[in-house]
Amino acid sequence: MVAAGWAAWRLFGPDLQPAYRDIQERPIHVPGRSVFVGHREFFVREAGPAEAPPLVLIHGWAFNSEMTFYRVIPALARRYRVIAPDLRNHGKSDHLRGRFEVEDLADELAGILDALGISKASVFGYSLGGLVAEAFASRTPDRVDRLMLGATAAKPIARLRLLTRLAFWLGRAIARFSKKESVRFTYTFLTAGRVLDPAYGRWMWNALLDRDPTLYYESGNAIWRFDSRDWVGRLRAPVLIVIPTKDRVMHAAAQYELAGLLPGATVFEIEGAGHESILSRPEAYVAAIESFMDADRGA
Repeated sequence: MVAAGWAAWRLFGPDLQPAYRDIQERPIHVPGRSVFVGHREFFVREAGPAEAPPLVLIHGWAFNSEMTFYRVIPALARRYRVIAPDLRNHGKSDHLRGRFEVEDLADELAGILDALGISKASVFGYSLGGLVAEAFASRTPDRVDRLMLGATAAKPIARLRLLTRLAFWLGRAIARFSKKESVRFTYTFLTAGRVLDPAYGRWMWNALLDRDPTLYYESGNAIWRFDSRDWVGRLRAPVLIVIPTKDRVMHAAAQYELAGLLPGATVFEIEGAGHESILSRPEAYVAAIESFMDADRGA
């Protein structure tokens, strides 16, 4: 009866939204453009001086580039040419059906940079974006000046793998019928924890709703399959690893494992921070990135 009532509510009830108390606005206004990689279209946001050193920001799962990096782009754009693409199935880039791997995302990133005329750049990847950055640095080592990995791992799902897979299947089934429950959970977490400014509520709510349930979990399955432990230690670029020490999404233990596989890496810890730290502690990420970019360059 409860399930039937829920289904009826979702089918015939009103399309409820959160109550927005403040005047609503968009957090940043960064123009973007689309580029083609073969027949596939990808959306890219750019900020900062065109002649500045290029810095590529690769976003995480479920959040597009604007949602992930809106709190760090303005600061980083003062010194760098910031390039923030939407990965496939995210944001305004093409939504592509079928199975794919993280390595496919890395190859598409290479195509995006080709379309922008960028042969080499420093790369910062956050969460899923960190996996893509690892793969990109492995597959095209001559294109990476500096590699920066935040809240990410070599094997992101090493524990409870079967349970995680079952949770993905169940989550996909529920989301195919109604996306509101998962969106409400994420939105409530961001607002209740004061991670999100209330003035940006409507923007975030609509952005969270703008995802396809099947493609969303296809990305999750690619994360589930990823494992770079056999090769990540051979990466040639200088590496920075930013670890939120209380991360329970990309477990901190897995992040420290990644650091152990890269003994020459610079490790920057954000004490007491969780996976949302790119939003709650943006100044720490900016400081870590700028310090690492300046290292050994006489800055």
